Amino acid sequence: MKHALLALFVASLALGPLASAQAAIETYDIDPVHTWVGFTVSHFFTKVPGYFGKVKGAVVVDRDHLENNTVEAVIEVASITTNTKMRDDDLRSTNFFAAATFPVMTFKSQSWKSTGGDTYAVTGVLTMKNVPKQVVLKVTSLGFGPGMKGAAISGWEASLTLDRRDFDITADQGAVGNTVDVHINVEADLRKPAPVK
Repeated sequence: MKHALLALFVASLALGPLASAQAAIETYDIDPVHTWVGFTVSHFFTKVPGYFGKVKGAVVVDRDHLENNTVEAVIEVASITTNTKMRDDDLRSTNFFAAATFPVMTFKSQSWKSTGGDTYAVTGVLTMKNVPKQVVLKVTSLGFGPGMKGAAISGWEASLTLDRRDFDITADQGAVGNTVDVHINVEADLRKPAPVK
């Protein structure tokens, strides 16, 4: 009996760090109502803003080591909005995004590298019009804490600059700039464990 108790104690010490590490991993689901995927692109020499209204995805978080985080996101292309119907219809058409043929764009991270404080260089693959391209997002962790009704949330901010020609979007180059500045703000809700059956 004494030897059995000793073995159980040793096993608990061995499993303890592993259990703690597993418990530290959290999944936060992107809240589409409080998330913004915006962009600006020049029209001749002025900047015109727009955004995508429908986004979903998740951030898997290691609170102790954020460099271990991963993120995946899916954006519905047809949700593009610039507050001008004619322009939005043109952007959804084959002239630009071809939303009927390529209804979503996706991002999947490959690595997170700390750049100091709460900022990270997040490398991943952005796929648009079925063209995958490795990009680097400048990401800031805005914090973790209680949100509506005390629910646990996390906040993130990200930005990157793209060349639309990399994704086979080449129309109207005389009037529309090729450089696109992207600005992202994410609020994400801690996913609740699945009920035990």
